[in-house]
Amino acid sequence: MIARAPSPGPRGLLRRLREIMAEAGSVDERLARVVRSIAANMVAEVCSVYLLRNDELELYATEGLNPEAIHKTRLKVGEGLVGDIAAHARPLALADAQNHPQFAYKPETGEEIYHSLLGVPLQRDARVIGVLVVQNKTRTQYSEEEVEVLETISMVLAEMVASGQLIGAEDVAAVARAPSLPFRADGRVLSEGLAIGQAVLHEPRIQITKTIADDIPLEKSRLDAAVASMRDQVNQMLDAPDDDIVGESRDVLETYKMFAHDTGWLAKLHGAVESGLTAEAAVLRVQGDTRHRMQAITDPYLRERLADLDDLANRLLLHLSGKTARSVAENLPDNAILFAKAMGPAELLDYDRRRLQALVLEEGTSSSHVAIVARALGIPVIGGIGGAIARVEPGDQVVVDGDHAQIFVRPGPDVVRAFEQSLHLRQARLAKYAAQRDEPPITRDGKRIALLVNAGLLIDLAHLDETNADGIGLYRTELQFLVRPTMPKADAQQQIYRRVIEHAGERPVVFRTLDVGGDKVLPYLAKHPEENPAMGWRAIRISLDRPALLKVQLRAMLQAAEGHVLHVMFPMIAEVDEFRRARKMLDREVARLKALKRPMPRDVKVGTMLEVPALAWQLPALLPLVDFVSVGSNDLMQFLFATDRGNPRMVDRYDPLSPSMVSFLRWVVQQCKTYEKPLTMCGEMGSRPLEAMALLGLGFERLSMPANAIGPVKEMLRSLDVLSLAEFLEGLYYLPDHSLRARLEEFARENGVIV
Repeated sequence: MIARAPSPGPRGLLRRLREIMAEAGSVDERLARVVRSIAANMVAEVCSVYLLRNDELELYATEGLNPEAIHKTRLKVGEGLVGDIAAHARPLALADAQNHPQFAYKPETGEEIYHSLLGVPLQRDARVIGVLVVQNKTRTQYSEEEVEVLETISMVLAEMVASGQLIGAEDVAAVARAPSLPFRADGRVLSEGLAIGQAVLHEPRIQITKTIADDIPLEKSRLDAAVASMRDQVNQMLDAPDDDIVGESRDVLETYKMFAHDTGWLAKLHGAVESGLTAEAAVLRVQGDTRHRMQAITDPYLRERLADLDDLANRLLLHLSGKTARSVAENLPDNAILFAKAMGPAELLDYDRRRLQALVLEEGTSSSHVAIVARALGIPVIGGIGGAIARVEPGDQVVVDGDHAQIFVRPGPDVVRAFEQSLHLRQARLAKYAAQRDEPPITRDGKRIALLVNAGLLIDLAHLDETNADGIGLYRTELQFLVRPTMPKADAQQQIYRRVIEHAGERPVVFRTLDVGGDKVLPYLAKHPEENPAMGWRAIRISLDRPALLKVQLRAMLQAAEGHVLHVMFPMIAEVDEFRRARKMLDREVARLKALKRPMPRDVKVGTMLEVPALAWQLPALLPLVDFVSVGSNDLMQFLFATDRGNPRMVDRYDPLSPSMVSFLRWVVQQCKTYEKPLTMCGEMGSRPLEAMALLGLGFERLSMPANAIGPVKEMLRSLDVLSLAEFLEGLYYLPDHSLRARLEEFARENGVIV
């Protein structure tokens, strides 16, 4: 394998491309000169340009391959190495291309003598419009610098192709033509709901008319001015008197502010300008390189930073173009369906929430910041729709089914009619739930059930009054920790906790202490590789090993709860000793306040999450020490069945309504009743009517859930006779069945229970 000499860089080649554009000749002659120049600069025997036309990649120009293959050699997207580059929109560097399983030999090209290949996609407006390839006869290992040079050149070529400088007008139209047929795509539900409306692109397709710099100092000056303007905008957002931009949302903007002042990012932008690009082209170049490098990262926090960096790059492009993110958002139609590759939550707050009907993301997870904020705002979100932006045009009609994780772009009349029916039915159900807001959550046989909401953002607090919930059964305190570059200080935590308590009034708020680790990584806490992070160093284990984190948090809670009853809950307790150690830290903070004669909570109630099955067998030792217990069904399920809940192959393998899970929960209920300790279900199991029905039959009297689940669960329980269900369950606990779901559904049908 032959080592490559260092690449001369793109600057000289960009200068040569500018000269070619000024020379006389047809577009075909220009394109031929371009590939010759690239081949010479890259020290390659071959340089070829393939363009996407009629859903095929057609060879438009080549230096080194058989010229008779031009306009004759065609590849489907996904076919061969060139098709693979187009399909995945990422570069491919191979020292032995012909032995790659994706290699597709085209005899008319004469490429059999060339062994190594480096190819990059030609992309414009987030669409792949072609592929740029260089090849060598020797088995050559291409350097990372060479990949970056070719990517820079490909970006410039894409703009030249789209502007008609290298191909004819008819070919420009063919390359730019978007698919017009309807299409349907499946993704992941990040926020439930239904919507129909017009497609809007979050990243407006800014037309960059110039990619090669004439005056590099001027471009640097333009870049610096745009960066300063963007930073001012972020500062103004932080200063805005918007009641929703508080707490965790404000922490997100503080994080953005940190990134906007990152010197490393700015140095990369300056470096791209110095290579010969305009300021706009430099932003696109650095943005593309960052995306490419971070695609392989699996760390959830770092992946979330990709959305933050994309946010900054997009804002910077808007400032360079003389626009602002706000001006783009102001043109929103009344029924906007927003499409984005990835998105930061601060960007979501730019949009009018009355006009924004739904959000579609090519990436995104349910724990991403934008998904959390969207759920709080009641905006449906579908994530994981790869390639969606390339297949949608602004103004296209779009149907978003946030209940079943699918979208329909340019749907037919039948699909629209069916969806509108579903939408009307959903609106009718929501109206019915709203009308039942003041109806007490009492079963047919007179059992009063406490319905509480799960929360994690200050903007969740409005749901307490909207649903008439009995309180907050789970307040996730970790969100404000996850979005900050450093640990939030006690006074910042105290302000948030006090606002939550004051809004709730006399209704209880259960604060769960810091639950991080696993898929929730603190940026300022050293992360060590773990084979099984869900069962590793997380939650109470981190808090006990890093007591300063827990001490500061407990101190903030105690001071915030002045004159109120404070409920504190420790997560992921696996043994009684862990609870005793955590409780001892809380007791010390209480004693400290008393010694300082500081204002105190009226009372302090202390509980634990039951998520680790081992703790259930220590309940007789634990229950005399606690004031309450809450079950976290999500983690409990994965530990009980030894299954990773993040593994798509395992998602539906085990049912929470299996005899083993139901029997386990029955044991927990019996122990808590023996010791007269309140027991709450806080996991997803309590938010679905059928599962909630089973829990009531087991003896649960407190359920905490997302706010949008209160209505359906209340409707269910008001139609249920709990005693009849408890008797029915007695004969099911020891069955060998995979699930009791079908039997419970039959009970509901026969007894008129609305599930």
